[in-house]
Amino acid sequence: MPTHRYAWPKEARARLGRLKKALSPGRLSLLRTIADQAASMGMSLYIVGGFARDLLLNRPSQDFDLVVEGDAVALAHALQSKYGGRITVHARFRTAKWHLTSADPEERSSSSFLDLITARRESYAQPGALPRVQMGGIEDDLSRRDFTINTLALRLDRDHFGELLDKMGGLADLNRGWIRVLHPGSYRDDPTRILRAVRYEQRYGFHVSTTDRESIASARHLLEKLSADRIRHELNSILAEQNALKMLDRLEEFGVLKAIHPALRWNADMRRVFRVNRDEPLPAAWGSIPNGTRLPRGVALGYLMWLMQLPQDQIRVLDSRLHFPAGLRECLLEASDLWRELAGLQGAKPSRISSRLDGVPLLAVYAVFLAAHPQEKKLLDSYGTTWRYIKPRTTGNDLLARGLAAGPVYQTILHTLRSAWLDGRVDTPEEESALLDRLIQQLV
Repeated sequence: MPTHRYAWPKEARARLGRLKKALSPGRLSLLRTIADQAASMGMSLYIVGGFARDLLLNRPSQDFDLVVEGDAVALAHALQSKYGGRITVHARFRTAKWHLTSADPEERSSSSFLDLITARRESYAQPGALPRVQMGGIEDDLSRRDFTINTLALRLDRDHFGELLDKMGGLADLNRGWIRVLHPGSYRDDPTRILRAVRYEQRYGFHVSTTDRESIASARHLLEKLSADRIRHELNSILAEQNALKMLDRLEEFGVLKAIHPALRWNADMRRVFRVNRDEPLPAAWGSIPNGTRLPRGVALGYLMWLMQLPQDQIRVLDSRLHFPAGLRECLLEASDLWRELAGLQGAKPSRISSRLDGVPLLAVYAVFLAAHPQEKKLLDSYGTTWRYIKPRTTGNDLLARGLAAGPVYQTILHTLRSAWLDGRVDTPEEESALLDRLIQQLV
């Protein structure tokens, strides 16, 4: 296991220096403004969870949750009244988003809103259910979180600015490189934590603790009770990660994928295909590749590289469990078919290959291209870079001008002309015109 050493400076000036390095000047000034407003209302303010964790890991971001010991909605209204912007409120949890209207370019380049969260305690009526909530203090709020490394908090109000609050052993677990939940029933309360444990473990090169592995084994069967949206959200987050392949390895090792659904497989062939770099820039010669999946391109390609080797019937079974967005479902089904047909297209004329691929979403073609063997890759690259752009010079208007009545014959003629260009039977506009004359004589 790797050794992780983190030292938190004790003096306030040193803590402020650490935050200044992590945050843009505009973001730091904004935090001061919010902290001062909170203090004037008798509220303590904290940055909680991921920001504090990643700051200690030297991986800071500009996005964070602000937790208030008090009413976050009242704080949001006060900030809006004094500084403008607009707010949206989630009444059940007493949380608010303060949407910013800053003129500061640095603020416009970071998140356009801040989450303000009322410190609260939670309880679960049954495993996998959404929690019941009530207002509480900062320790209540920290104790409801998933892993110890996410319970670190930085206090922001006035003389306490930059103080580190560590009530759950999060700093020690960062040093040890452990992923550990706060109590034995945590994975039963919220089984999605099983997937998050694996995601954090592989992201940071940590290890899920022995006790947690035992808890995961006893709670993983509860994953089948979770909604499609909650499971898919966690899978989306995994596929967006740089170490997604190792995360899928670990989920398979823990028996998590089969617990979600028996058809959700991970094997050596899938692993080989998934290893392809999905984040490399799109080849310029392919031009723009439309993405109708409603997912980031890398996530959509992750699903495709993972699941396109499954037969269509198994993809449909998985869709009944995970409810893929319609565009992703179409890409998966088309990529599955193309993956199986690809070897049979070797040696076919460009016109036949183009006819087969023209109706397939280009993102699905590109996914198969990334995973294909060299000869098959060359075939798909020819389509992506050249063949799909080839069109006859003749248009429907030209056929109308020739006196042809509109109808199916138009499609037949234009398809034949395009095929002739693709297969090299026509190389010049004059040759196309001569072929068009012959087609009109034959078909009309």
